[in-house]
Amino acid sequence: MIECTFKTDTHILYTAIHNFSLKQPSEKMTENKKKPSQLDTQCSMSATLEVIGGKWKGVILYHLSQGTKRFNELTRLIPNITQRMLTRQLRELEEHGIILRVIYPQIPPKVEYSLTDIGQTLRPIINTLTRWGEFYEETIRK
Repeated sequence: MIECTFKTDTHILYTAIHNFSLKQPSEKMTENKKKPSQLDTQCSMSATLEVIGGKWKGVILYHLSQGTKRFNELTRLIPNITQRMLTRQLRELEEHGIILRVIYPQIPPKVEYSLTDIGQTLRPIINTLTRWGEFYEETIRK
């Protein structure tokens, strides 16, 4: 069980308690990448940033918080990311149980990405970070 408590800028206390099990990481996982069970549990912030940190994951999660997306939709929404990097980031988020990848058996193949239940708990955080980014941009323009 994981208990997450977040205080948003509107002073609403958001607490989510979850019972979940993470999928086993794929065999292709590189040796230097930590498996979900190997995350630093001594520091919650370190564990959080290992899962959702980096240049692209926040942007990917922002777009997936708006609804289910296909790979090509994400490449259009995030024009500066390479297909290889997008694939890598999506796989990592999937391995950590944050997003769900659904493959439809059709030609051409159709693959959709969406937030899992645990990924949905990031929505208030994503919204708060988005509002902070808007505030920061306005502040530095002055």
